[in-house]
Amino acid sequence: MNRVQGARLFSLPVDLRQVVYALSASLDLVGIGDVAHGKRVGIMAAECSRFLGMSEAERRLLFELGVLHDIGVSSTITHHHLVSEFDWESSQRHCEVGYQLLKDFRLLAPLALPIRYHHTHWYLLRDMVAVDRKVARQANLIFLVDRCDALAAPYYADGSLLMHTAEIRERLAACSGEFFAPELVDAFLKASRSEAFWLQLEARAINDYMLDMLQKREPCITNNGELKVLARIFSGIVDAKSPFTMTHSLGVSRLSRALAEQMGVSAMHCDMLEIAGLLHDLGKLRVPDEILDKPASLTQEERAVINTHSFETYQILRHIDGFEEIACWAAYHHEEPDGEGYPFHLPASAMALEARILRVADIFQAMVQDRPYRRGLSAHDALTFMQQLADQGRVDPVVVAVLEDHLPQMMMAAIPDHEQDHSLIWRIGWPLTHVATSQLCLEQAAHGAGTGAQESA
Repeated sequence: MNRVQGARLFSLPVDLRQVVYALSASLDLVGIGDVAHGKRVGIMAAECSRFLGMSEAERRLLFELGVLHDIGVSSTITHHHLVSEFDWESSQRHCEVGYQLLKDFRLLAPLALPIRYHHTHWYLLRDMVAVDRKVARQANLIFLVDRCDALAAPYYADGSLLMHTAEIRERLAACSGEFFAPELVDAFLKASRSEAFWLQLEARAINDYMLDMLQKREPCITNNGELKVLARIFSGIVDAKSPFTMTHSLGVSRLSRALAEQMGVSAMHCDMLEIAGLLHDLGKLRVPDEILDKPASLTQEERAVINTHSFETYQILRHIDGFEEIACWAAYHHEEPDGEGYPFHLPASAMALEARILRVADIFQAMVQDRPYRRGLSAHDALTFMQQLADQGRVDPVVVAVLEDHLPQMMMAAIPDHEQDHSLIWRIGWPLTHVATSQLCLEQAAHGAGTGAQESA
């Protein structure tokens, strides 16, 4: 019996800024070996603001702008171009994606326009009458310190950054007027004279800076509706990483909620499970594109890389106050009742019902969803496979039984409407790097691609 359908009586009190800061870690995962690009850009922007006469509120905004400036990037190949090429010809694409993602979300909308223009050269930006002067300065400052981080990137790993600061400063100063506003270059040169400016970019100092900035901001308690919108923004970024997974997280979220409602789960936990479904694959942002899009069977080493993604999800979400259960449910979607899942190898007794529901939803949605290389399975065929997994002790048979009892309804929940639910991602398209892989996608099935539990990795 469905006891809670349509209920929206509960609220999950969460500080939105804490959520944003924690989820920014997922964006940094795209760098794979370099997982702090956004944070460093935010730190440098905030430090430069001290020499521009900006208020403390604008300083905080610039920090958050830096942290989220690459919200339109999910491809590891795109990230590589952005940090290895000073003026990549295709850089504007991710700026537009980022703008579209944030422009209608009330609490982050002030970041949208600066993100849209954060790779626009100053000689063009200064003459755009439609762009407010304040927005132009914010965007251009992010562009400046973003390029600073790209120039500094080769020196972080070996600790030699201080030996190269003079050449970095000279390179950026030479771009004054064309790439960057002269007043912003002057502020950067003043801020970057000190060794402390550069030492704050080391890993051991970044987290302290993040905590300091978080503590200075007044809490911004959000409601469940706003939290879901933010979760959907991030799920769209994850799903856009590969043409294999477009709208997967949204389908898992909807199906998880539908199953939970039929099983009498409380309204609040249904809301929380919906969010967990949206965010369950955050850790995939750290998986290289070439592994996710590989048109052949994975090697043992490649499978090991993919198997880290649910732990990465856990590491990101567990730091949000109020997300303790959401973090577990999201991270346990590859755990199996027989203890043979990953990455925690938990027995059934350690998995909450919500986690077991999300696991079933993840596998079923992956099987029925159309992928570029094959049509989705029918509801009946997917259910048969789920029943086989239940017989093998790999999924909860009780959840599978509910899936069977309400199969038409669950099928509708599992397959989102592209136009309504992820229109942005479909309208803008996949990252440029995926265009060349479309033909390879069609060959995936013939090369031993897995289905069901394996395919939903």
